[in-house]
Amino acid sequence: MMKPMDLPDQIPLFPLPGALLLPRGRLPLHIFEPRYLQMIEDCLKTERRLIGMIQPCKARDGTDGLSRIGCAGRLTGFSETEDGRYMITLSGVSRFRLLGEVDGFCPYRRGRVRWDDFARDLSRAEEDPGFDRDAFLGLLARFFHSQGLDTDWASLKDAEDELLINSLSMLLPLDPEDKQALLEAPDLVTRRETLVTLLEFRLRGGPGDIRQ
Repeated sequence: MMKPMDLPDQIPLFPLPGALLLPRGRLPLHIFEPRYLQMIEDCLKTERRLIGMIQPCKARDGTDGLSRIGCAGRLTGFSETEDGRYMITLSGVSRFRLLGEVDGFCPYRRGRVRWDDFARDLSRAEEDPGFDRDAFLGLLARFFHSQGLDTDWASLKDAEDELLINSLSMLLPLDPEDKQALLEAPDLVTRRETLVTLLEFRLRGGPGDIRQ
């Protein structure tokens, strides 16, 4: 089993608002900006092939900052289009804490990171013993109806706890701040409770409600 000490202390960073990657999750990305095309090419040359997904945010001085916590994914899928764009898939490995950025002439941002706070991410999938799946799916059905969304309900009913909660956390149309809260949840139970709170808030017409 991989340990935090096995992971590098510097990784490339991909700031992308609203994009959430979680451990053992899979995130498809379409890469077309020259700096990120270079990032992918450099990543493919490394042993771990890690890229840190992280939410951009405004620093106190108004400059473009980064959230303190992100999630690194291993580049496990790669294809190139005829016009030179990349279609990639990142498989979530572990969350990290951003200590600072690495100065240099690299066209993309790089970060100094530590993994120690998230050793749980490198172990087996989490379970949620108190998960009331029927009540949760009922709430989810109301949310989907309010947003005009549909899904494969049979797959949701059969999915393992972590796969269900983490996949929904990654895929549902939530604000970047909400995605960050889901990322920073210390365990699966807290993430499920946070997701339920966010869905209930949206159904009550709270900020971020995208119904017309």
